[in-house]
Amino acid sequence: MHPRWPYQLLDLDRLRAGGWRPRPFREFVLKVHQRCNLACTYCYVYESPDQSWRQRPRLMSDDVWQAASRRIAEHAGEHSLDEVRVVLHGGEPLLAGPARLRSKIAELRTALPATTTAQVTMQTNGIGLTPKALAELAAADIRVGVSIDGTATDHDRHRVFRNGRGSHAATARALQNLHDHPHLYAGLLCTIDPTTDPVATYRALLSHEPPAVDLLLPHANWAQPPQHDTARWLIAVFDQWYAEPKTRIRLFEDVMSLLLGGSSRSEQIGLSPVVVAVVESDGAIEQVDALKSTYPGAAATGRNVLTDAFDTVLTHPGVAARQIGVEALADGCRSCPVHRVCGAGHYAHRYRPGDGFRNPTVYCADMNRLIRHISERLKADLRQ
Repeated sequence: MHPRWPYQLLDLDRLRAGGWRPRPFREFVLKVHQRCNLACTYCYVYESPDQSWRQRPRLMSDDVWQAASRRIAEHAGEHSLDEVRVVLHGGEPLLAGPARLRSKIAELRTALPATTTAQVTMQTNGIGLTPKALAELAAADIRVGVSIDGTATDHDRHRVFRNGRGSHAATARALQNLHDHPHLYAGLLCTIDPTTDPVATYRALLSHEPPAVDLLLPHANWAQPPQHDTARWLIAVFDQWYAEPKTRIRLFEDVMSLLLGGSSRSEQIGLSPVVVAVVESDGAIEQVDALKSTYPGAAATGRNVLTDAFDTVLTHPGVAARQIGVEALADGCRSCPVHRVCGAGHYAHRYRPGDGFRNPTVYCADMNRLIRHISERLKADLRQ
């Protein structure tokens, strides 16, 4: 059962009367394979309260893929989008087969209006990223982001095969292969562990020469709060990065942009409208899948690409709540001096059983410390 906010309390009619209109989706996450060849301890899909993956097909069928392609094309045409972003996801998307992915992306691009281009990326654990697989991905112009959690020891503590063996060696080999295709290298994704050495983690990530790094906070909420000091970890990495930025780190760049009056690109920070839709392997249209870390059915919309257009989801309360900016914030957040930078943090991290998502992030104190630290560094430099 959905909680009160936003499902009973969000007044869409009032918002519309005040001039609000939904933003079209611009990013589509396609769950091309529902299973994974790793058993990561923190996985928000397999280790979360929402176990809907068990009832879904392993592989996205041809019918669902074709329907998703038509719906994306329909949405792009309806809203005159000159570009859409498509993310191949899972589970582990490479389990769908690189040749199949190449073929399916060709179908999707053919379905799009002539005026719309598709920027396609894949988020993978890298285990299947062989030279042959990379050749297929290169032929389809599919850029690749790889998940890796720093040093071998730290990575292998959480990102393990089902027999408990660590996966770092396999992921490191994949990244070596990816270096032969630098134009495909989108960057690294690291779920931080605040118990690790932050500088050692950062240096380990840099050793793979990434064009960009995404640092993700472990998914937590008010029912399952974090147990460690995350701000200390992030501040230590920020100071190393700010002194000598050798790659892009989206979280830090977005905080700096927001402090200077700009916008954000990350759903971890800021008040920019979220314009992402997820298509599961059975065709279900869902909200961002990090919501699976909160309660069963949290990401569901009740719509499916086999029967419904993406426009039918734009006024879903869960989707609208991610697009109305400050209107979605709790009163305590609105009175906070950094609320336009923090934006109450990641939506999933605001969840409290019973009342829902109109709360500060459970990382509120950590985000406040990080933002203020970055602000002081910027002010000091601007004064000079």
